[in-house]
Amino acid sequence: MARVCQLTGKKAVGGNMVSHSNHKTKRSFDVNLQRKKFFVPETGEWLTLRVSTSAIKNINKLGVFACVKEAREKGFLPKAKAAKAAATK
Repeated sequence: MARVCQLTGKKAVGGNMVSHSNHKTKRSFDVNLQRKKFFVPETGEWLTLRVSTSAIKNINKLGVFACVKEAREKGFLPKAKAAKAAATK
């Protein structure tokens, strides 16, 4: 599974590790991902997501339902019916 935030789509970016002598080698800056369970009061269900810490701050600010709805519109999360059908198979 790729290290990508399910709500914001954030993923690792590349860069350079710079030594004291200014020697540069490639490295990647990973996203700070957390596996977290959220209760969605509008649907009455628990939802487990792999989200970045900045997405957790967005959920605290906007609410989980609004963030999930926006992520589904942007294509970061599968649609609700498709996700349930895949889970039952």
